[in-house]
Amino acid sequence: MPIHMITMPKWGLSMEQGQVNGWLKSLGEKVGKGDELLDVETDKISSGVECAFDGTLRRQIAQEGDTLPIGALLGVVADAETPEGEIDAAVEAFQRDFVPLTADTAEAGPQPEKAQIGGRTVRYLKMGDGGTPAVLIHGFGGDLNNWLFNHGDLAAHRAVWALDLPGHGESGKAVERGDADELAASVIAFLDDQKIERAHLIGHSMGSLVAMTVAEKAPQRVASLSLIAGAGLGAEIDRAYIDGFVAGNSRNTLKPHLGKLFADPTLVTRQLIEDIVKYKRLEGVNESLQKIAASAFDGNVQRRLYREQLATLAPRTLVIWGAQDQIIPAAHAKGLAGDIRVHVIDGKGHMVQMEAASEVNRLLNDFLGA
Repeated sequence: MPIHMITMPKWGLSMEQGQVNGWLKSLGEKVGKGDELLDVETDKISSGVECAFDGTLRRQIAQEGDTLPIGALLGVVADAETPEGEIDAAVEAFQRDFVPLTADTAEAGPQPEKAQIGGRTVRYLKMGDGGTPAVLIHGFGGDLNNWLFNHGDLAAHRAVWALDLPGHGESGKAVERGDADELAASVIAFLDDQKIERAHLIGHSMGSLVAMTVAEKAPQRVASLSLIAGAGLGAEIDRAYIDGFVAGNSRNTLKPHLGKLFADPTLVTRQLIEDIVKYKRLEGVNESLQKIAASAFDGNVQRRLYREQLATLAPRTLVIWGAQDQIIPAAHAKGLAGDIRVHVIDGKGHMVQMEAASEVNRLLNDFLGA
């Protein structure tokens, strides 16, 4: 088999380098497609670097604690019978020819844009072309960066938009009622503005509730629903998290709540917390979040549920959940009536699309027909 180089991936538009937290596979161990080889931390989150080949891990070039640029050599996978000399020569050639990306040499790629839609600023990012388009809808307190590890993979097969909902990210902060109807209307207005006649809607958490509300209001615009840790499929929710997120305005007050988003709380990086603190301190954010929370929840109970009508909302529906979700119970994925694909991923939490990005991307691309 060929000698395969494992290199530092690029996750998201802003990533320039990653720090190696440690190897997950041992030297000489057999590895296969989809296996996580090592853990890398970016300024946003830690994630596993997956192997795209079957073979044996023959070299561990990067060591724990190393901070390396995008594209740098991390390790080598080859057949167990490949001579050591051939691997050494391949590594030497790679290192000799490798030129780290800089601000001058890196391709900028697609960048977020802003549009005035319905009297409100909307930030969005479009990647890819062709096919039936997909629209990514984030959850409560999130933004389009919640799809850092998913957007590019999905866009390899079709046009994919991610947007900031009203009150979130860099979109306009003012909301009137802040309920699912208002947020869904903003998504429909976005589809109109971007001339998207029909789309696959992919929602995370509250974004799932918004996607289902769009499907209820404008079924002809929805080709399918993909609901990830979705609100609106059961009554229970951790209201303490919601209230803590709304009230928090500093690193110390937000960190304990943000840790609930992941099965492994160590995935919450300093930069992630700082980004949220910066967002929380923007004018109008807390007022909007309070309205949205008040309209969505009655104590620990979600006000609007689509569970009983889910099978009729869209032509096809996919449900994905992290089994260790601490915000919305994964039990909401059980017993859904109708022909609905359901996947519960063990060992992952509420932000399963980040914690198990490769698996979630495979499930989505398979469902969408990539």
